[in-house]
Amino acid sequence: MEKRTSEAALFRSRGNTDSGKVSFIELFFDLIFVFAVTQLSHALLENFTLKGAVQAALITMAIWWVWIFTAWVINWLNPDTKPVRILLISLMLLGLMMSSSIPDAFEHTGLYFGIAYALFQIGRTGFTVWVLRQGPDELRLNFIRILGWLILSGMFWISGGIVHDSWRLALWLAALLIEYISPSLGFWMPRIGRSPTNVWNVEGSHLAERCGLFIIIALGESILVTGATFAKLEWSPTTLGAFAVSFAGTVAMWWIYFEMTAKIGHHYIAHSSDPGRIARSAYTYTHLLLVAGIIVSAVADELLLVHPSGHIDAKTAAVILGGPAIYLLGNMLFMRIVARTVPMSYLMGLVALVLLAPFASELSPLILSAAAAAVLVIVSIWGSAFSERLCKLVPSPESRA
Repeated sequence: MEKRTSEAALFRSRGNTDSGKVSFIELFFDLIFVFAVTQLSHALLENFTLKGAVQAALITMAIWWVWIFTAWVINWLNPDTKPVRILLISLMLLGLMMSSSIPDAFEHTGLYFGIAYALFQIGRTGFTVWVLRQGPDELRLNFIRILGWLILSGMFWISGGIVHDSWRLALWLAALLIEYISPSLGFWMPRIGRSPTNVWNVEGSHLAERCGLFIIIALGESILVTGATFAKLEWSPTTLGAFAVSFAGTVAMWWIYFEMTAKIGHHYIAHSSDPGRIARSAYTYTHLLLVAGIIVSAVADELLLVHPSGHIDAKTAAVILGGPAIYLLGNMLFMRIVARTVPMSYLMGLVALVLLAPFASELSPLILSAAAAAVLVIVSIWGSAFSERLCKLVPSPESRA
C-alpha cells in the first residue's frame, strides 16, 4: 500500500487550486532554454545568410520541440517528487550540452547535438513510460507510442550528426518531420493503433502558463540583446532612438501576447471539454512561430543598434519586417484555432508590414524599424479591447468539442 501511495505521488494532482501551479524546479529547468535561445540568435547573426537562416530555423524547431514535449510530460508528473526532480536535472545536463553545441551544430559539434537531443527525448519519455506502469492503461500506451516515434527520429538525429554538409541537413529535416507529424497522427503504431486527443487530459492552466513563460524567455533575449549591444555603443541621438525603438517593439510583443493571445487561450482551454486538442494544435504548434518571430526580431534589434542609419540591405529589411510578421501570424493562427476567429488587429498588422516591404530599400534601418514597431504598438492597443470582449463570452460548442 505504501509503495502504491508513493507511486501515485509521482502524478500531478488535478482539479485543485495548486494543480496548475508552475514549480521552482520547472523554472530552474527553463534556464537551459534561456541559454539556448541566446545561442540561436547569435548563431543566426554570425551566419547571416540564407543557408544560416535555414539552419537556425531547423535548430529553433528542435529546441522548441524538446521543450514543449517536456512541458507536456510535467503536466502529468509531479515535479515536487524526488524522481521527477532528478529527471529534470538530468535533462538540464543534456540540455546544456545540446545548447552549447548550437553554434557549430552543422560543423564539428553536430554529433554532440544529435546525441544530446536524442537522449533528451528518448530518456524523458522512457522515464514517463516507467512511471505510468501503475497509471491509466491508455495514457501508458500513449507514451509507448511516443517513445517508438522518438526512437525512430533519434536514429536520424544521431546519424545526421555523423555525416556532413547537406546530408546532415537532410537527415535532421527527416527527424523533425517524423516528430512534427507524429502528434497529428495520434502517434499511430502497428497493432496498438493511435491515441485519441481525449487521452491527453492536460491541466490546461499549467500548460498555458508554461508556454507563456517560454515566451518570456524569448522576449528576455530581445532585452538582453538590446541592453548588451547598446551598452557597447557611443550614445548619440541616433543610437538612443534605435534603443527606444527596439524596446518599444519588445514591449508591444509582450502586450500582444499576454494581454490578448494568452488571456484568450487560457480562457478557452479552461472551458474546453477536450483540452488536449487545443493544447496539441494551438500551444504545441503555433507557439513555435511566436518564438521564431521573437528570435528574428532580436537579430533585427542588434543590427539596428549597430547600424541605425544609412543604406539598408535586403537581409536586414527581411528580419526587421519578418520578425514581427512571423510573430503576428503565430498569434493569428492561435486565435483561429482556439476561438475560431481572426482578430482584425492581427490581420491588419500583417497587411501593414507587407505594404512596408516595397519601400524598405528607400528607408534607413531606424525608420523602417520604427514603422514596424509602430505597427506592433497599434495592434497591441487595438487588440486589447477585442480580447476583453471575447473573454466575456462563453466558448461556443464548436470550440468545446
